[in-house]
Parts: sequence; C-alpha cells; structure tokens
Amino acid sequence: MDEPNGRLIQTLLEARKHHCFPPDVRVGAPELIEKVLALLFPHFAERLDCSAVGVRSEVAVVEAILTRSLNTLAPRYPGLSPDLPQHFMEQLPELYAWLRQDAEAIFEADPAARSVDEVILTYPGFYAIAIYRIAHALHGLGFPLLPRLLTELAHQRTGVDIHPGATIGRRFVIDHGTGVVIGETTLIGNGVKIYQGVTLGALQVQKALADKKRHPTIEDDVVVYANATILGGGTVVGRGSIIAGNAFITHSIPPESVVTRRSEVRHREGNAEFDELEYHI
Repeated sequence: MDEPNGRLIQTLLEARKHHCFPPDVRVGAPELIEKVLALLFPHFAERLDCSAVGVRSEVAVVEAILTRSLNTLAPRYPGLSPDLPQHFMEQLPELYAWLRQDAEAIFEADPAARSVDEVILTYPGFYAIAIYRIAHALHGLGFPLLPRLLTELAHQRTGVDIHPGATIGRRFVIDHGTGVVIGETTLIGNGVKIYQGVTLGALQVQKALADKKRHPTIEDDVVVYANATILGGGTVVGRGSIIAGNAFITHSIPPESVVTRRSEVRHREGNAEFDELEYHI
C-alpha cells in the first residue's frame, strides 16, 4: 500500500538534498536587531545594566550572534573572512553617532514629537532607519544574506522597504514611513526628508541591469512629500529642492527647485476630463 502523501514526501526529500538551507540565519535576524538596538539605545532593553561588566557582556552577545550566523553561512559562501563580526563591532560607535543624528533630525522636523526619546522609542521611521544602517554596515563588509533579512524585517514591521545597498547620508528623516521604497543603487545626501508612500525606484526592472545604477540620486537638504515617485539611475534631484506630494519624476531637477502638482479646474465639455493635472518646476 502506498504511503499517504508519498509522492509529495519523496519530491521534498529530493529537493532538500540539494538545498537544505539552515534556518538559524533567519531566526537570528530578529535576535540580532533586538540585541544591537538594546545595546545602542536603552529604550529597547528589557533591563538596563549600567555597569562596565554588563555592557561588555552585551557587546559580546552581539558579536557571538554575528559569528554564529557567519559560521552557518560559511559552507554556502566560501571565502568569507572570519573577522567580519569584529569589523562590524568596530563600526558601531560611528553607527551610533549617525543614528543619534537621525533621531534628532526627526525630532526637529516633526512638530508632533515631544522629545528625542519619544522618536527613538515610538517612531517607525527611526526604527526602519536604524535597521537599515545596521544592515548597510554588514552589506558593506560583504556579509551575505543577513543584511537582506534585516531590512525585510523592517519592511514587515514598518512598511518601509530600504535595500541595504542604498547609500544614505546623515540626519535622514522618514516621517510616518508606510509605503516608502528605496532601491539598491539610490544615493541620498545629508539632511534629506521623505514622507510616506515615497518611491525612489528604477525606470526599468531587468536582470541585465543588476550591476548598473538604476535608482535616483537625491542631493543634500531635499524634501520629498507623500506619495511622490522618483525613478531612474540618471535622475538627480538637486540640492535644496522640494518635491510635492504625488509628483512623478523621471528627469533631473536643478538645485533649489520646487516641483508642484496642481489641479486646474475648467468647464466640462462633452466627454473631456474634469480636471487636468500638471507638473510645474
């Protein structure tokens, strides 16, 4: 008598012989975020230990999680340097300084924020930026897979999707955050503010373009309001520009520009459209 579901079981067994991927890395991603954020910001800690012994212990735990993940991935990614966890830990002081600046910038930009502590503890934009910066540091060191797991975790929890390969400058602000998409080759300068629903994406989605710059460059001190879409690797939004909500941009914008989208109301004639939407630079 045939085994119940025998064909399914046999198919899966054959597949797993060729691809038996360890679940430890996926499980370790949220653990790493929890421990790194608790190490850098007491707001995320279950208990606060202010002793040197306690802090050293927390540092050792973070490095141990990274080492475990690296050892798990090593058979599938030959040539990984065993020093990657140590190099990441060496970057944490600067990463902490950048995140403090991000939190302060969000506080200064949002009239509803009552304190920097409130921003760190409750703002999804800060949480997504913090995970991105951790993932970006690991990505820059060549740590495989884990950076994508981290940013996808942020995506699930906040609705903000930032590829770890994107380059983002200091004092970055994401307000509200839901629906924000920032592609892999995006370059963002210092002091940039973006709002919910903003997409910094590619004009074309083709595998052959994987090694090309596909996403826009946003220069310093640009503000991009809700649901604006900016596409293309050659698209540069010049320093100090303001992009209005719902704008759709596929060409470069000069510095200190204002891009608005205005509804022009005119008399309805026959089947003509009721309103005409235009871009103004």
